[in-house]
Amino acid sequence: MPQFGCHIYPKAFVRKPGVMNRMEEAFAGRLELLKKSGEITDYRFETITLRLAPKTTYTPDFLVVTDHIILYEVKGFRRDDAMVKLKVAAEMFPFFEFILVTQDRQGWKYTAVKPQ
Repeated sequence: MPQFGCHIYPKAFVRKPGVMNRMEEAFAGRLELLKKSGEITDYRFETITLRLAPKTTYTPDFLVVTDHIILYEVKGFRRDDAMVKLKVAAEMFPFFEFILVTQDRQGWKYTAVKPQ
């Protein structure tokens, strides 16, 4: 039995690398349609990891190949640490295009993340 002043928190959700959540699966379906229509050449899920600092990395959800490389980050909600990594990556790797993808009742929303 917990004592007063003690807080019991549920275990944090642990995400398995290389396994898509439902939103990422839905976005992969969208990318597959774009690939079949010829709008994109190809795509990969969590295929690259960028080193932002010693012991700090960022793995975008999707790498998409068109006439250039686009890195997509699919988010159901924005966490501050994830947004900071995304912005730092855009600063450090300006030769990639970074796009934050969210979804609402109207559909997919795309936000370009530009270097400052």
